[in-house]
Amino acid sequence: MTEFGVGGNQLENIGLRNLGNVYWNLSTPALYEEIVRRREGGIAHLGPLVVHTGHHTGRSPKDKFIVKEPSCADKINWGSINQPLDQEKFNLLFSRLTAFLQGRDIYVQDLFGGADAAYQIPVRVITEYAWHNLFARDLLIQPKKPVRHNSPDTFTIIDAPRFHAVPEIDGTKSEVFIVVNFAKRIVIIGGTSYAGEIKKSVFTILNYLLPPRGVFPMHCSANIGKSGDVALFFGLSGTGKTTLSADPDRFLIGDDEHGWSANGVFNFEGGCYAKVVRLSAEAEPEIYGTTRTFGTVLENVIMNSNSRAIDLNDASLTENTRAAYPLTHIKNHVASGTGGHPKNVIMLTCDAFGVMPPIAKLTTDQARYHFLSGYTAKIAGTEKGVGKDPEVTFSTCFGAPFMPLHPTVYSKMLGEKLSKHGVQVWLINTGWTGGPFGIGSRIKISYTRAMVRAALEGKLNEVPTVQEPFFSFHIPTMCPDVPSEILNPKNTWKNSAEYDRTIKELVSRFKKNFEQFESYAAPEVIKAGPR
Repeated sequence: MTEFGVGGNQLENIGLRNLGNVYWNLSTPALYEEIVRRREGGIAHLGPLVVHTGHHTGRSPKDKFIVKEPSCADKINWGSINQPLDQEKFNLLFSRLTAFLQGRDIYVQDLFGGADAAYQIPVRVITEYAWHNLFARDLLIQPKKPVRHNSPDTFTIIDAPRFHAVPEIDGTKSEVFIVVNFAKRIVIIGGTSYAGEIKKSVFTILNYLLPPRGVFPMHCSANIGKSGDVALFFGLSGTGKTTLSADPDRFLIGDDEHGWSANGVFNFEGGCYAKVVRLSAEAEPEIYGTTRTFGTVLENVIMNSNSRAIDLNDASLTENTRAAYPLTHIKNHVASGTGGHPKNVIMLTCDAFGVMPPIAKLTTDQARYHFLSGYTAKIAGTEKGVGKDPEVTFSTCFGAPFMPLHPTVYSKMLGEKLSKHGVQVWLINTGWTGGPFGIGSRIKISYTRAMVRAALEGKLNEVPTVQEPFFSFHIPTMCPDVPSEILNPKNTWKNSAEYDRTIKELVSRFKKNFEQFESYAAPEVIKAGPR
């Protein structure tokens, strides 16, 4: 075994032996050279790296497992999302994985999760592909200079896309696996080249570790205004977290994963992972600029083999084309990755029914109800198995696949934080208006931006509202730079009777979904649901 870069052989103590070349903490340019040399990807015009993930172009939530062992057995919310895997099965799978890696070259990055030093964890990412190592380097927090983790608190992620599980032997659902072992502080990933599994594994770890320490982990983006006011944007992929938080008039803390401690908000990551299909310089200039920058990894974006120009409008491989880039690619980012306590919280939904208002005020109890519900429509390509049409879903805490603890743990923390700091909560619908998907149209991003801007600048605080009769939302009657007639969704439908029928159907889905929480949710939260 030959080693390159900063580091030494610390791998044998976790079972990695007889390896080929080991590349430690390579810089971004050095990783570029490895990626091109190994034909893992190509360099596009102006410098971004273009890679294809093959068969898997989104996450595989049904292939994620947590090892059921004494330290976590009574803490995890076991079920179809947090699926248990026996220790014996893990040991066998891990043994086969380490055997597969013998003689192969690997890449190692020693990084961190969590911008607040008080809650930061060391993370070692070991990858079979050089481009996955660059992805991890872009998305996690880089040390100021290369380090070699030797802390017992270090979590190790081993990512080997070309190693496939055997369900009959390993107890998995398919050849794909993402397995978290909290006792051994190890995550193993195989059978998929979709790099997003790496970053979401770190998110899962922090979502397990931080609540007992009083930190509320959140699937949200965050930014800061010029006056120091912090805003959070909760939402699933495809709802606009990344787009709306990348505002030229505000400073970006992060686009996806954060913690809320007694000191304020802090980013879990050091980079962003943005959807870029049909991205335009006019609508999203900050993110668009990153697709023309050295160091950005473009997943499943089509590149002309001669000119090396990329085509963000080409979704022939997937609707879930992505750009992974460090926060430093966004000019107005917050270098520390931290901010104070939020003044506003925005809960994003992409409503395929077309009946949710573009903007509405929520009470704290309503916020907790909708946080537990996590309603949206999954956008094509984000997860394996989602087709071209939006798929209605309820994802608890706006991120159920990444929440190991019981949902009420996170909901209670949300309620306490909102009440303590007097936070105003808003619901923003980035989905359809004038009818459901297929009949209505997507709400214009310019209108959504105007509504968000007005809410964060306090311009809606004194605006009269009307109470929506089914969900009891308080809908502003006017908003600067937004046509007043679109604010009440019923006014945008040609057939009001059809609107009533559709919203009643959505209400019934909400009630059916919330039945799972009624035995332990607080009475005031249950009461805050739709009528």
